[in-house]
Amino acid sequence: MSLQFSEKVLSLAKEAQAAVYDQFARIDAIAEENTRKVLAAFQNHRVAESYFAGTTGYGYDDLGRDELDKIYAEIFGTEDALVRIQFVNGTHAITCALFGAVMPGDTLVYAVGAPYDTLQSVIGTTGNARGTLLDYGVKYKEVPLKNNAPDVEAIEETVKDPSVKAVVIQRSKGYSTRATLTVAEIGELAKRIKAVNPNAAVLVDNCYGEFVETLEPTQVGADLVVGSLIKNPGGGIAPTGGYIAGRRDLVQGAAQRLTVPGIGGECGCTLGNNRLLYQGLFLAPHTTAQAVKTAVFAAKLMELMGYETQPKSDEVRADIIQMISLNTPEAVCKFCRGIQSGSPVDSYVTPEPWAMPGYDDPVIMAAGAFIQGSSIELSADAPMREPYTVYLQGGLTYESGKTGIMLAAEELLK
Repeated sequence: MSLQFSEKVLSLAKEAQAAVYDQFARIDAIAEENTRKVLAAFQNHRVAESYFAGTTGYGYDDLGRDELDKIYAEIFGTEDALVRIQFVNGTHAITCALFGAVMPGDTLVYAVGAPYDTLQSVIGTTGNARGTLLDYGVKYKEVPLKNNAPDVEAIEETVKDPSVKAVVIQRSKGYSTRATLTVAEIGELAKRIKAVNPNAAVLVDNCYGEFVETLEPTQVGADLVVGSLIKNPGGGIAPTGGYIAGRRDLVQGAAQRLTVPGIGGECGCTLGNNRLLYQGLFLAPHTTAQAVKTAVFAAKLMELMGYETQPKSDEVRADIIQMISLNTPEAVCKFCRGIQSGSPVDSYVTPEPWAMPGYDDPVIMAAGAFIQGSSIELSADAPMREPYTVYLQGGLTYESGKTGIMLAAEELLK
């Protein structure tokens, strides 16, 4: 069997790739600078074969684990970091960061509209799960977007309340239609927040954004960044886990939520996974660039086919996510079928909408990945609600990502 494309799709793909040549050159330059930064951190911490040995049981004195924390701290420009395979997903890592940053009676603020659906369950604003932040007496405020962008004046007014101890900035858009925030924009928001409430910690949900730019939010004023290892920083190699990097007291607070007070990050065996975490981080700048290239190509190809995209193919990127407005549920399903058929794993599976835990609407997800749920591998998902927008991300290699996009185009043209 070989993958076949119509003359129409081949012509569109050729036109799309030629049109984004300058974008690709800019992305490659970012990857080169970030690779040097990661390589320097590895060399500064004298990474050696002995770092790759794993531990079992309690995980005391895991040299590789503890040095990887320091390497992440250097790369993200922070006092401390916590990199653990015990984080089951990004939501788990963010939850630990939130519980580590606030106490009963404190107020938590989400500064750029509603968070991801799964985090709304953590806060307690949706669902009926036990043990939410609201259950523990944490107050919650949310600043709606204004004209689909952060409402800076409203943010300042909300966070000046002295009970506000943590303000979360979600870098990526989730299932909203706003633009992803750039690192510079996050830095400006952090500056404005600190000016009216110096005691509020600024936490950034950094998922999908790592290594897309040459700086990270903690290098421009954020107190903490959080993310998943099966997204950008795992490089498509890390099998699971998450990271938290930032101010030492906030990192330690999160560690004691992950394990227990008094133990924190001292325990947590690595079960032979250190090599994969190191290798994934080393590859992460390059792999992230492959995903960004895939997104840019997808945007241009879909634009040529008459679909609305955000960001546009000629815009500078702040994360790996590409929104494509397909307008109908049928088109969403077709697109996801095409992406699935371009996967190296489960290519024969037909994705269908289903009631995914933590989400209010049925969600369709195309994801034929080596690592289950890995968003740095080519995938596409969409809530089955108007305006029927699909969210594309990932691509371990540009060549395979491009193929998946072309197969999606074939489905849409049928």
